[in-house]
Amino acid sequence: MTDAAKALLTELGGRYAYTESDEISLVLDPSFDLFSREVEKLVSLSASIATAAFTHAAGEPATFDSRIWMGTTLDEVVDYLSWRQADAARCALNGWCYWTLRNEGRTPRQATRELERTSISAKNELLYARGINFNKVPAWQRRGVGLWWEKKPSPDLDVTATRNRIHTERDLPMKGAYRDLVRTLLQPD
Repeated sequence: MTDAAKALLTELGGRYAYTESDEISLVLDPSFDLFSREVEKLVSLSASIATAAFTHAAGEPATFDSRIWMGTTLDEVVDYLSWRQADAARCALNGWCYWTLRNEGRTPRQATRELERTSISAKNELLYARGINFNKVPAWQRRGVGLWWEKKPSPDLDVTATRNRIHTERDLPMKGAYRDLVRTLLQPD
């Protein structure tokens, strides 16, 4: 998914990409005007880019759909990305619990029913009782991955030069600290 997010960031000139599970959120610059921001064209193109990049990286065919969410203010975009990260944590915990139960022999229906109306603390206990400390699961699995452009000095040249490259952050902060990071990255230049 990180390769697909990088491809979207590069091909569409995004400012920030966030990926978790099978989702990618891409923030475009307010000045972005490819295809005059025609929604149908951007949906089609973004799904195609993600599909091609993921298929190439995985070595197996994959297909993606695409949606567009239109945030009009920086606060709305920060809220949206914060919500996506909170959803990533919830989904990761559910996924770990579900597959732990499935690996113990539960059917999909049994595992789903056992987790219905189960609190977050009970899900953590379920895992802990089986030797899994969810807080020690890699951060990128619990919080997602953020990607953004950064300027780096180029060591290959005899002259001082900087190059843009994509920074991939697999240890994103949470809650307020994540909101602050996103706000900083998306502030107008």
